[in-house]
Amino acid sequence: MVEVSDEEFESMVEAGVDAIPERFASRMENVAVTWASWPDFWQRVKSGLKPGRLLFGLYEGIPKTRRGNSYSGVLPDKITIFKLPLQQVARDQAHLRELVKETVWHEVAHHFGLDDHEIHRRQKR
Repeated sequence: MVEVSDEEFESMVEAGVDAIPERFASRMENVAVTWASWPDFWQRVKSGLKPGRLLFGLYEGIPKTRRGNSYSGVLPDKITIFKLPLQQVARDQAHLRELVKETVWHEVAHHFGLDDHEIHRRQKR
């Protein structure tokens, strides 16, 4: 397990957000990116996480592809990156940084309306 301070992890998440290509970053609307140590009970339920499985990140909100003309006055969408599960699988700090960056990008893809299957299909290209 690779351990980093909360400040270091937050910097990794910020670097992941900064790495989002401008053509996508400029179109992100009403979304907050944050981090937590572990998913809470409700986040585990929402994600359908099975016992013994790890969750690296979670997008909670209304994807841009499902927002209509009446979309207004809603709380921001939320992307949460989970520190301890990522630390558990990282080989070293460089790998942890890359995992965080990939997780941020994966959750941003959900913000743009892609499901897990489509994200993985596009990553294979």
